[in-house]
Amino acid sequence: MSTFQELGLNDLLLQGITDLGFETPSEVQEKAIPILLNEETDLVALAQTGTGKTAAFGFPMLQKIDVDSRTTQGLILSPTRELCLQIANEMKAYGKHLKGLNVVAIYGGSSITDQAREVKRGAQIIVATPGRMKDMISRRLVDITKIQYSVLDEADEMLNMGFKEDITDILSGTPDDKNTWLFSATMPKEVARIAKNFMVEPQEITVGHKNESTSNVSHEYYLVNARDRYQALKRLADANPDIFSVVFCRTKRDTQKVAENLIEDGYSAGALHGDLSQNQRDIVMKQFRTRQIRMLVATDVAARGIDVDDVTHVINYQLSDEIETYTHRSGRTGRAGKTGVSMVIVSKSEVRRLKSIERIINKKFELKEIPNGMEICEVQLMSLANKIHNTEINHEIDKYLEEINGLFEDTSKDELIKKFFSVEFTRFFNYYQKAKDLNVAAGDPNREGRTSSGNAARYFINVGEKDGFDWMKLKDFLKEQLGLGRDDVFKVDCKDTFSFFNTEKEHQEKVLAFFTDFKYNGRFVNVEITEDKPNRGGRGRGRSGGGRRRDGDKRRGDRRSSGRNNERRGRRSEGSNDNRGDRRRNNDDNSKSRSRRSDGGDRDKSEFKTTHSRPRRSRR
Repeated sequence: MSTFQELGLNDLLLQGITDLGFETPSEVQEKAIPILLNEETDLVALAQTGTGKTAAFGFPMLQKIDVDSRTTQGLILSPTRELCLQIANEMKAYGKHLKGLNVVAIYGGSSITDQAREVKRGAQIIVATPGRMKDMISRRLVDITKIQYSVLDEADEMLNMGFKEDITDILSGTPDDKNTWLFSATMPKEVARIAKNFMVEPQEITVGHKNESTSNVSHEYYLVNARDRYQALKRLADANPDIFSVVFCRTKRDTQKVAENLIEDGYSAGALHGDLSQNQRDIVMKQFRTRQIRMLVATDVAARGIDVDDVTHVINYQLSDEIETYTHRSGRTGRAGKTGVSMVIVSKSEVRRLKSIERIINKKFELKEIPNGMEICEVQLMSLANKIHNTEINHEIDKYLEEINGLFEDTSKDELIKKFFSVEFTRFFNYYQKAKDLNVAAGDPNREGRTSSGNAARYFINVGEKDGFDWMKLKDFLKEQLGLGRDDVFKVDCKDTFSFFNTEKEHQEKVLAFFTDFKYNGRFVNVEITEDKPNRGGRGRGRSGGGRRRDGDKRRGDRRSSGRNNERRGRRSEGSNDNRGDRRRNNDDNSKSRSRRSDGGDRDKSEFKTTHSRPRRSRR
């Protein structure tokens, strides 16, 4: 492996490298730095998150710019405020011995006037989020018409976040002869299109294979019933006493809910998502970096700014809609040469998505079992024993030893040890002694790992793929409309023009009442109770095969009236028409409540009380 001296960096930058404690370059640095230093070329670099990409483009840019000039010569675009600030701080650290260097971060959530003032002082390098950068360009507060080097960092994520138009507009206002360096963990079509439109014969370097996960991360999955997802999360945390993790959810609402539940159950947890104010985000990230929070529950977008090298586990509480996103998630652990574990909690219906992810990351997932209660008790007991064994003695307690020894003078060594450890062991034993097995057999034929207990209601709904739904989107639609939890809607089976789904029977009346005279995109949505019987083809569910269902869907779409359906609808309307006004008022109240939550007004108390715990789990 080369040294930084052999890469061709000048003495001032090498001095900064020594100050930072860097010893040898990472693979992406070793490949990219010589090319960018010695050639005026465009570059596409594909490397997993956490492999040192900032230094790979940062050192060459710092060596090539003229620090004696006040003209903006370098522009670095990144997807989030946190990442923007991180890159700017690292660039300042790399160039701390370059006199006159001014690196300015431009991002939303802070004073645009202050940022414009910093740029006006003479910023050779600007690090910016696309939205704020475009805003400042339109106000003529920055001038990028003379930049020589542009960097698109985490390009795939910027496009996933909807910045394609902003990036296009920004780059269109830069010189044609500049060098553009694109760094990305994955290479979807949209990123390739940006490269084609704004780069000229770019060189390409790849660390590992395209989209491949780093070799420092092991990949595991746990198969559970959908309704047991949260219990599985808690057991994984308890089975790893020294866990320092990022837990990923799909939506802001689920992120907040999971974090609040963890805090309520005594875990040091916090939420990070887009509904938080910038001040709240800063507080949460500070608590996470100082390990006051050990389980950070985050959405994919919010987690882009997380750059903490010691994360031990990434837990995919829910898989993302975009398969490629898994690469970014797993990249939160196994950084800076350390090892990490990426866990996925899945229901039966989601297992097939793991196969697609395996092809992308070129790694295999290992099926593991959620530990049972006694296994967790044993792990926690031995963890406590090791901590006590390795604890440095505080001799301030010496003055109390005589009194303590007197208290235990009739207690044998074995009995004393048992008493001491029972304080911790009993708490876990009482909690887990009757805990059920959460694991689902891989061959279980039920769609989401649920058993046919007879306590579930099966429904027909006359919307499907032609209405823009797949099973996941329909599940989200139903839980949002009905105000149910994500795991309260299950066995979702989406067809072309109709679908099926299940809830527990306790929700049946609520479901049927809600969809009385309910319209979606201008047409009535009809929901009916059906049977849960697979046809002989093995995939369909309902009262009959696919052809009859399509006919049935057409008839339902015409809102036909037969004796049985009229009778059923009549019975339903007797109980629902009188209460329809109340139900609509309740829906309005629920909407207002959701609005208040989205404003962040009711969130402060639950979000930051990470040290509070219930007595039985006060160990956290």
